[in-house]
Amino acid sequence: MSRKFDAIIVGTGQAGPALAERLTQAGMKTAIIERKLIGGTCVNVGCIPTKTLVASARAAHMARRAAEFGVNVAGPVSVDMRRVKERKDEITGASNQGVTQWLGGMEGLTIIHGHARLESGTTVRVNGELLEAPKIFLDVGARAFVPDMPGLETVNYLTNSGMMGIDNLPDHLIIIGGSYIGLEFAQMYRRFGSRVTVVEMKDRLISREDPDVSKAVLNILAQEGVKFRLNSECITVENRDGSVAVGVSCGEDPKEILGSRLLLAVGRRPNTDDLGLDAAGVEMDDRGYITVDDQLRTSAPGIWAIGEVNGRGAFTHTSYNDFEIVAANLLDDDPRRVSDRILCYGLFIDPPLGRIGMTEAEARATGRPVLVGKRMMARVGRAREFSETQGFMKVLVAADTGSILGAAILGWNGDEVIHCLLDVMYAGRPYTVIQRAVHIHPTVAELIPTVLGDLHPLD
Repeated sequence: MSRKFDAIIVGTGQAGPALAERLTQAGMKTAIIERKLIGGTCVNVGCIPTKTLVASARAAHMARRAAEFGVNVAGPVSVDMRRVKERKDEITGASNQGVTQWLGGMEGLTIIHGHARLESGTTVRVNGELLEAPKIFLDVGARAFVPDMPGLETVNYLTNSGMMGIDNLPDHLIIIGGSYIGLEFAQMYRRFGSRVTVVEMKDRLISREDPDVSKAVLNILAQEGVKFRLNSECITVENRDGSVAVGVSCGEDPKEILGSRLLLAVGRRPNTDDLGLDAAGVEMDDRGYITVDDQLRTSAPGIWAIGEVNGRGAFTHTSYNDFEIVAANLLDDDPRRVSDRILCYGLFIDPPLGRIGMTEAEARATGRPVLVGKRMMARVGRAREFSETQGFMKVLVAADTGSILGAAILGWNGDEVIHCLLDVMYAGRPYTVIQRAVHIHPTVAELIPTVLGDLHPLD
């Protein structure tokens, strides 16, 4: 015998709880299944805890810079890592509790803790019990990818999740992976007081970005004392009397780096290994992500994949938008699509990077004539007032239509200012709309019209 529902949601990440609310409000008897922590990656080991740590690291950094602003701080600045972790746990715990209470208060929702596996297109087994529903939503997320690296089994390495349990300061943190997650931890722990070395196989950091962004990010972190080893090859790991020896070269000296802790930040892997997708006829791509159509339906009728597991966005904001798309199509007769979404994300180092739309390389690949405007943050009054002059603002515009193709704002409040441009893109309006707008002075955003008033052809 099976227990019957109108809908089953597997996973409680950003999309799952919001969808549960809409389904139960629509009168559907719904089950939501979670095998670990309510709230998923963002709440427990992702956005919320890491940005809380970033805030503590910034506080330490600004305390050390106090004299620049004419502020006297008695004695050397020190960091209490136990208190840093306690603060992170308090904020994360409150978020977890908030989602848990939200779900617990939904009438018509059954919360089940356990590992779920599909047994057909309409059935899920969890804790030995068979659940049945005509609609199943997979929100199982992803986890840190652990590569097949020689010697890795000999050391106690960490991933982004394991870093959440650290309450002491590593003497020398080695980070393998020079992309978004790795760079946030690199700056954070350098500001806490660790020596930090980032090991990257490619010739530059965050290689999906434009070269000028990669170079500027490296310079920002290098100025704070983060060390880098780019073009690393023959990467190996060895336990050296309790320390971690990371081989970074077959020929160039030094061939290895010795550290006290190792963090792997080399990508993500979808949680589809033991989900029973074959039994339900749900197809995956060659990376293990569930394939979906423009409305997030899988290859199996009655099954949707939402959140990071579908490979259509690795962010909390895209996961929540997945919920909005599914709910709009299923409940509101509103045909929303994933392809309507404009790429946007941030790199939350300090100063942050806000990114939308195309890179320069992608814009060139369209074959269209492209205009670019750029302004260094050192020429932005608001940034100078706060002594935050690193980075730049850059906007790409289609020369024939005036539409904004993409932008990168690396600098003070860049993660917030970027939305000025993003909203114009969603409105389908030309750049002249914002170029002619009057912004408040003194702000960073007021310089966007200035940037757009000085466009020139992209080389």
